[in-house]
Amino acid sequence: MPPHDATPGGTDCFVLVPVKAFGEAKRRLGPAVSATDRAALARSMAAHVLAAAAPLPVCVACDDEEVAAFARDHGAMVAWTPGLGLNGAVGAGVATLSGLGARYVTVVHADLPIATGIGRIDAFEGVTIAPDRRRIGTNLLRVPTSVPFTMRFGRDSMRRHLEECERRGLRVLVLDRDDLAFDVDEPEDLVGLRTRNGGTPKGPPVPRDAAD
Repeated sequence: MPPHDATPGGTDCFVLVPVKAFGEAKRRLGPAVSATDRAALARSMAAHVLAAAAPLPVCVACDDEEVAAFARDHGAMVAWTPGLGLNGAVGAGVATLSGLGARYVTVVHADLPIATGIGRIDAFEGVTIAPDRRRIGTNLLRVPTSVPFTMRFGRDSMRRHLEECERRGLRVLVLDRDDLAFDVDEPEDLVGLRTRNGGTPKGPPVPRDAAD
């Protein structure tokens, strides 16, 4: 598989979404839902995030053939990043997009089921961070490609990304937005998602047994 697909022209801002193999994603939800439902939920949330990235071009960083086909079916480019782990895959994806002309890359996780307007975030001459609702993790990170930046996703990533910005002398804008802060990691998050959906079609379907 090639390292990336051709990119549409006309913009210097891109969205990068790292997506794990659907069958391997969200294992912490295991006690609440079946493996089949867990994979379907991961796929549905990823599709929602890709749609929310419009109108910017989107690239999916992955090392799974099913995910790559899914990305192309949704009009996204693919950065093939086998064996790199999350931070390595994101770093490689940003480098790929920089080589294609990106001045800014918005890295966003694929488990934000109520996210909106990812592709319309206001421009900021620095780094934009959207933390999770506990203000510990990093759900969205918009970085300039003109300055080296080491990705720090993982435990306590918001603090570590802020430290990276300070080390690089980069200004920071923190986006405290409910739609970007709500991610799905634990079984109780599924209950919260069902409550937020309130019976409306907003967001992906929640497995029926998740709130039982």
